[in-house]
Amino acid sequence: MSRQTAVPSRLMRGGTSRGPFFRAEDLPRDVRTRDRVLLSVLGSPHPLQVDGIGGGHPLTSKAGIVEPSSVPGVDLDFTFAQMQPDSDVVQTTANCGNMLAAVLPFAIETGMIRPEHDTTSRVVRTVNTGLVVQAEVRTPRDRNGERYVEYEGDCAIDGAPGSGSPVFLTFLDTAGSVAPSLLPTGNLVDDLTIGHGESFRATLIDNGQPLVLLDARDLGIEGTEDPARLGADRGLRTTLESLRIRAGELMGLGDVSAANYPKMTLLSAPRSGGAVATRSFIPHTVHTSIGVLAALTVATAACMPGSVAAELGRPGSGVRRRLAIEHPSGALEIDMRMSDEGTVEAVGITRTARTLMAGTVEVPGQVWDGTQGESR
Repeated sequence: MSRQTAVPSRLMRGGTSRGPFFRAEDLPRDVRTRDRVLLSVLGSPHPLQVDGIGGGHPLTSKAGIVEPSSVPGVDLDFTFAQMQPDSDVVQTTANCGNMLAAVLPFAIETGMIRPEHDTTSRVVRTVNTGLVVQAEVRTPRDRNGERYVEYEGDCAIDGAPGSGSPVFLTFLDTAGSVAPSLLPTGNLVDDLTIGHGESFRATLIDNGQPLVLLDARDLGIEGTEDPARLGADRGLRTTLESLRIRAGELMGLGDVSAANYPKMTLLSAPRSGGAVATRSFIPHTVHTSIGVLAALTVATAACMPGSVAAELGRPGSGVRRRLAIEHPSGALEIDMRMSDEGTVEAVGITRTARTLMAGTVEVPGQVWDGTQGESR
């Protein structure tokens, strides 16, 4: 018999995702033990994650680990962990732009960062891929003169209820975040051949998230269907998985059968005045909205004439553009800065975040006894 281990944590919403955040020093240094702790905290594997704090969905089966960075010019290191309700695998090879929105608030609330002005800005590096972002939050004074993270405000994002204070994210280096380059095959469009010679036109791109962009009509759908309907279409899911495996090879990602990237993204013409409409698979569950980095990558492709996204979309013009990427819950706006030559120079996005609960999570002693020894 052993006592449970209390691990300091904050349950946070970042954008349209949710999960526990930890200081790196409060978790096991041994990666295998750390992953067992994360699985125990979330309650995976179990479809309802009833023995943990996961929400039974990939968007609520995430965790964040934060620590001060030793990299010059970077303030915070962020390790993103993706779990699944029905799996015992912890993925730390991809990014999550939504969870990124909660990193700076968490760091301020846990004392890693001391705010000194009405807005606080810091540079955050995602350890998973090396992606770097500048995050900015509002930090006014309370009645006692102490600065705090402002969560209340009138900024609303589709996919999350209500409104809150904005979290501004400016992505500083996103091209080839996981794949070797922005266009890992060197082509704006590739032909993906599967099965008995069936071929599909696709744009293979990575500007923060490796994506396979497909014209929904080529899959026999409109691209505006309800996520539940698409998720129940076994034939569609089988075809997309075959395409994903093939695309992973072409993108230099190797065998991606056990990875959560590249994300399959079905595109169609915009219906609500946006730049392009999307249905995103993450990678097997259909997203009820779209991930931040996926939207950023779709927006980038939409601004590249000749890509599948550009052929279907309305990318606008000028060196400053705001592209609304339509998704099942509404739209996600991406701010684009273009060069005079028409290439993407910088991208930004606005999210909201909030601490939902603070304290400790209890981990069975047989999973981790709180010491920094090797995995048991």
